[in-house]
Amino acid sequence: MADAAREPGKVIRKKRELAYEGTILKVYRDFVEANGREAVWDYIHHDGAAAVVPVLPDGRILMVRQYRNALDRFTLELPAGKVDSPDEPRVLCAFRELAEETGMQAKSPEALEFLIRIDTTVAFCDEEIDIFVARELLPGEQHLDPDEEIAVQAYELSDLIARIYSGEIRDGKTVAGLTAYALKQNR
Repeated sequence: MADAAREPGKVIRKKRELAYEGTILKVYRDFVEANGREAVWDYIHHDGAAAVVPVLPDGRILMVRQYRNALDRFTLELPAGKVDSPDEPRVLCAFRELAEETGMQAKSPEALEFLIRIDTTVAFCDEEIDIFVARELLPGEQHLDPDEEIAVQAYELSDLIARIYSGEIRDGKTVAGLTAYALKQNR
């Protein structure tokens, strides 16, 4: 039988310094005392984001294929984006990003159904992404940022789940969103 879980030691942040400020994140250096020892930890602040599982009337899911510089490759993902300001409701962000990236839109932000919230990288970043489901989509036009190149295609949910398990789809928000949606459909 395993021993009782040991309680973690106390961690005290003594100081936080801004090391870098970019266009979508801020990198800090945190000076902490952890278990009686001094340490320096990196911390990345992100204002948050939203993603959407866009469901067509036939049940297929709209996905976006786009280039991701950090990976130096194209990825297949749910439509998503960062909030325009820290206080922007994530449902409004999701509503906007769905229309901008896919050219399809929900009837209103209220028509989006909250699915799940994820913390993307808990070891060093505070980014949270709220994931919504959009149904009864209306046609519109894509409004991409000048540096975006996005292709939109519809897929069967079973195909997307297979692509997760084959390793083709590895983006965290997409894996979480599609998996949560698939589980919810099978209740």
